[in-house]
Amino acid sequence: GGHNYLKPELIKDIVEYLNGTIIENCTAYGGKRQKLEDHLKCVEDHGFTKIAKVDILDAEGEFSIPTKIGSKHLKEDIVGSHLENYDSLLMLSHFKGHAMAGYGGAIKNVGIGISSPSGKVYVHTAGTQTSGSIFYNDQDAWLEALAEMVLGFSNHVGAEHIIYIN
Repeated sequence: GGHNYLKPELIKDIVEYLNGTIIENCTAYGGKRQKLEDHLKCVEDHGFTKIAKVDILDAEGEFSIPTKIGSKHLKEDIVGSHLENYDSLLMLSHFKGHAMAGYGGAIKNVGIGISSPSGKVYVHTAGTQTSGSIFYNDQDAWLEALAEMVLGFSNHVGAEHIIYIN
């Protein structure tokens, strides 16, 4: 029932041209994307399976990648295990107002979107927990953790292998 996502008809041409796979992780909060089966149904209902293969990165677990040495909040990024199947990524993000980040675009899309559910909690709580609520009372720490996650991800994949389009 949500409407804050890139519509398949908007991204169809570029995804098909690249023979791309749409990737996501399950969420760390309630809704139609929290459980794998429901998430797969949701991407089908939204029309994504009509334009590309869809891979839920955390369908078979997660793994950790190091963040930058000296990170203030995070020691690692916790991501879906299928991330290792990709050697390059085109990050397509819808740019919108966001209650916690102030805006949602590429940084928020990577920092939360690439994280597995426990990784999402880890980022949202500035590295203090991996389960429980995503709500945290230190806004600055959350924003710093978000940036640390993205830097760790970028270092892991290689910045030269990622293109961001908002």
